[in-house]
Amino acid sequence: MSFFTGMMLGLSLIIAIGAQNIWVLSQCMAGANRLVIGIVCIICDTSLILIGVYAASELQQWLPEFIPLFTWGGIVFLLYLAYGSLSRSIKGTSGLQLKTSLKVTWWKTALAALAISLLNPHVYLDTVVLLGSIGALQPDPTLFALGACLGSIIWFTSLVGFAPKLKVILNSPARWRIFDFGIASLLIIVAAQLFLMA
Repeated sequence: MSFFTGMMLGLSLIIAIGAQNIWVLSQCMAGANRLVIGIVCIICDTSLILIGVYAASELQQWLPEFIPLFTWGGIVFLLYLAYGSLSRSIKGTSGLQLKTSLKVTWWKTALAALAISLLNPHVYLDTVVLLGSIGALQPDPTLFALGACLGSIIWFTSLVGFAPKLKVILNSPARWRIFDFGIASLLIIVAAQLFLMA
């Protein structure tokens, strides 16, 4: 029971569209290294879940003091990403439109994935605080944590795996410009929400 509770709760929190999911989809469709993105996101998410479940009480005492730092860092990074998407939308220079792979080294992709994963304050509230608190109260916290981690693996594997099919759907320059504009808008909205929380 704890295992399925963890998996369902973990999936429900991860699937909610946020900056990380938006970035993962856009980068994977643009030809970035999908394997690197998937691995980094899974490692970050599962690590935070395990930390939350096994150190929930201790972390909840000092984590709130660092949330403002994560919030402002997240706002700046989200606006930077939004600027890039908006610029591509206006100029029509999306890597997707050009049908070529992004010329970015795997380690730069990994660093960007780390930043988008760890500069989002919601990830700490969802994985460390919420999942950690609930997991610590489960009859079997280990099974709960494993279930939540499996949910994360399923989601990010599906996300990076589905990206090429979505790329085919958006195979015209005009559609890609609209997509980039939509991505920029969503990132700005998320940044605004974080600003209101700060």
